[in-house]
Amino acid sequence: MKLDHIQIHTTDAKLALNISDPVQHIEQPRAKQHIEQPAATLEIHSTPAKLLIDSSQAYRDLGLYTPKEAVEVNAQKGKQKAMEGIARRASEGDQMMNISKNSGDAIRRIAASKAIPAPPQMAITWKPSVGAVKIHYQAGSLDINIQRHQPKIDVQIGKVVHDYTPGDVTGTLIQRPSVETTVIKGEN
Repeated sequence: MKLDHIQIHTTDAKLALNISDPVQHIEQPRAKQHIEQPAATLEIHSTPAKLLIDSSQAYRDLGLYTPKEAVEVNAQKGKQKAMEGIARRASEGDQMMNISKNSGDAIRRIAASKAIPAPPQMAITWKPSVGAVKIHYQAGSLDINIQRHQPKIDVQIGKVVHDYTPGDVTGTLIQRPSVETTVIKGEN
């Protein structure tokens, strides 16, 4: 005996898809930056130092005088030499006046004192006095003033430009799905 058969025939559905891709555009403009550094201000103030050296006393000790001082010193020396000459002549006069009392050798003594000069001195005759050179120092000053200035920074950030078009999918049914069944009879 033969049995009935069922024959099943199916047709798949067919779709047509229309797909448009999304479009995205991103742009980042460069930032604009401006930096300015003002120069620092530098001020220097100075007072010069002073050094005063007074060596006038050392020059006087050497015998070097100003014209006014030279006149005064030489006048004093002249007066002193004149007084010494007067005293010497007075002494010689007294010796001559008393020649009878001194056994008559006053002329010989006066002549001997003039005939033999005094030996010259062979030594350093000049030596400055203590403190002959006066030194005065007045210190100077130096003031330095620096003013620094902060940099000026200006930044303008470019905004992001974002453009987005979303994608789209559309579908069309080209073929409908179907199921067909057929029964085939079996024979006896």
